[in-house]
Amino acid sequence: MKSIVILISGRGSNMASLIDAAADGSLRARVAAVISNRPRAPGLEIAAGRGIPTRVVDHARHPDREAFDAALAEAIDAFSPDLVVLAGFMRILGDGFVARYAGRMMNIHPSLLPAFPGLDTHRRALGEGARIHGCTVHFVTPALDRGPIVAQAAVPVLDGDDADSLAARVLEQERRLYPLAVRWFAEGRLRLVDGRVALDAEQDAAASLISPRTRERR
Repeated sequence: MKSIVILISGRGSNMASLIDAAADGSLRARVAAVISNRPRAPGLEIAAGRGIPTRVVDHARHPDREAFDAALAEAIDAFSPDLVVLAGFMRILGDGFVARYAGRMMNIHPSLLPAFPGLDTHRRALGEGARIHGCTVHFVTPALDRGPIVAQAAVPVLDGDDADSLAARVLEQERRLYPLAVRWFAEGRLRLVDGRVALDAEQDAAASLISPRTRERR
């Protein structure tokens, strides 16, 4: 069985969905540890309460990015994971760190990449008048939010939405999508071909998911 280490910085909503999926067997992988760069991240308590080992690598205690990256890599490698999963991990990682886990580090981003990389995605989508928004699971590369796309899920932008209501709708899809993408990795169904993801698909899922509510308007 494949093992994963989850990196968080905050509440750990997507972390919890991965732990739940591993517990109920829909994700055939073992969550080996949860690591945070913030000592008071609420997700640490959630993970510990579910019997998952936790570690803290506080970025504030390291003089620069390289020192932090080295300490974080040491903490990760102590668990020998097959996959490193970023779940609301709010630190930019150096190129050397990313190269160390090339092809085995995933992130989930709250937009339909390549649209709206970076922060404040929901506010920016509203500001641009987008009618479809969503989330993307991708492999991490040195180019921020530009790694090979594994899967996406879309939601409608409804009349009257603000950033919070749109974020909540996207988060519902994130919680569905991330365990599915990690499951594909754990089952050996993902391949990188010329910088793009190829999925050895079965009948249970497609690489691009569209929310049933996509065509709704209010």
